[in-house]
Amino acid sequence: MIKSMTGFAAAEVSAGDITVSVDIRAYNSRHLDLVLRLPSNYLALEDKMKGLITGKIVRGRLEVKVQIKDGSEGAAAFEIDWTRAKAMHDALVQLKDKLNLANDITVDQLLSVGGMIKPAEQMDASDDTWLAARDCLVRALEDLETMRCKEGDFIGKDLLARLDFIETCLIEIKGDSDNLINQYQEKLKERIAALTQETVELDPARLAQEAAYLADRSDISEEIVRAASHVKQFRQIMHSDEPGGRKLNFLLQEFHREFNTIGSKIGHAATSHRVVDVKAELEKIREQIQNVE
Repeated sequence: MIKSMTGFAAAEVSAGDITVSVDIRAYNSRHLDLVLRLPSNYLALEDKMKGLITGKIVRGRLEVKVQIKDGSEGAAAFEIDWTRAKAMHDALVQLKDKLNLANDITVDQLLSVGGMIKPAEQMDASDDTWLAARDCLVRALEDLETMRCKEGDFIGKDLLARLDFIETCLIEIKGDSDNLINQYQEKLKERIAALTQETVELDPARLAQEAAYLADRSDISEEIVRAASHVKQFRQIMHSDEPGGRKLNFLLQEFHREFNTIGSKIGHAATSHRVVDVKAELEKIREQIQNVE
């Protein structure tokens, strides 16, 4: 099955006082590149969430943003930075004594400096929190999978159509190469006749020998067999349940190698044109494969 690497998904789950929301954005990448953003007081869940993601996604860049809201009373706790508060109080006392100020030091004066009171960072890795986060992440991953599969279907149909075209070209190239000896004999006769102005009598045996030699040098039967095998493997990988982006990319390189060899061996104009057409299709396939997991 062909899957796209790009997609977007979002989910939200509430369980008691806990509300978890997950946003996932997926992009193309040669490898798995995971960026997971969690609230600082829930970092204890990071390894579990990464394990869940890597168990479902093989390739691509994933940016996962997780937000967790705890509506319980304990979650609204605050803490005082006593070191900062005492230092500021001492500074204000010195200022008051030095300048003989009559006013008392107030709480408002201390708080105006900022940083005295801040939300308490409580590490929360409770089972309830993890269950809510897990359910939310699973939903988001399932939605992402649906989107990637849907886009992958369009890519797969396009790839199969291009493979059909390449297969047709292979059949035509094979047909053109089946009668190479006779083709080379005719070309040799025409060239020799043009050079000698038909004043030299040709030796049929020698002509056949030279044509056979040229045909042997131009034999592309092995390349055609290998290219046909690549087409078959390409289809098998596309219909496999395993992610096949890397394998398809490798096969595409093998395709290029075979058709480059065919183009260099055969001087037949029709065959050369077909090789050019196939290379154009291979380039379009390459662009599509960059988005395949």
